[in-house]
Amino acid sequence: MSAVLEHRVDRLEDALEAFTRSVGVEFNKAYNGQVRLQQEMLAFKEEMRIFKDEMGVFKDEMGAFKDEMGAFKDEMGAFKDEMSAFKDEMKDFKDEMLDFKNESLRYREEAERDRKSMNRQWGELANRLGTLVEDIVAPNLPRVAQDLLGCPQPDLFGVRLRRRFNGGSREYDALLVCPGFVLINQTKSRLISANVDELLRVLSEFPDVFPEFAERRLIGVLASLYPDQSIVTYATSKGVLVMGMGDETMDVLNPSALDSGD
Repeated sequence: MSAVLEHRVDRLEDALEAFTRSVGVEFNKAYNGQVRLQQEMLAFKEEMRIFKDEMGVFKDEMGAFKDEMGAFKDEMGAFKDEMSAFKDEMKDFKDEMLDFKNESLRYREEAERDRKSMNRQWGELANRLGTLVEDIVAPNLPRVAQDLLGCPQPDLFGVRLRRRFNGGSREYDALLVCPGFVLINQTKSRLISANVDELLRVLSEFPDVFPEFAERRLIGVLASLYPDQSIVTYATSKGVLVMGMGDETMDVLNPSALDSGD
């Protein structure tokens, strides 16, 4: 073999060896790339599996959230209904309060009318009590004077007699004068012990008010429709006659008082 041919063969072997090495390197690169690709595919597959699981969890959470939103919507609907019912109740309450206000106003107006009517009735009653002496007591005094004291005809008999005295005046519910005595009457709607003491004071003052009758016996007469027995007893001890309603008219309840007194 010639030197030239050998040289070419050597170069060819070198080139083949270099190609073989180059192919081996490329194969190794390709293999390593495929391994990395497989690893990356496995990693991607794992990531996709995890993502799928997460999506499943998210889907479940979204389902639960949807259910919660549905329940919340139902609750809001119920709340809306309750608010509507509350609004109706408040309207009814407002109407009831208006009715109550109107009724209260009517009640106050009726109460005011009743109060005025009651005041008028009390006034009428007071007037009737004020005329008790003229209507019931006074007509019986002449009879008392005749039956108890033997005076058939009084010298003077008057109701609501008034006389000036010491710059003022004195008034007597009823006054009956006979030759030997004077009946001085005070009439009260209700008798108390102080009325007895007050009448005794009036009796003590009477001679100065009516000096023309100063020498006559003074007999006090308290009158009331239904005097308490304790007052009758006290008046008797002071020599004061007490008249009260009998079976038909006013009667003296303690004639024995004419024989007693301090």
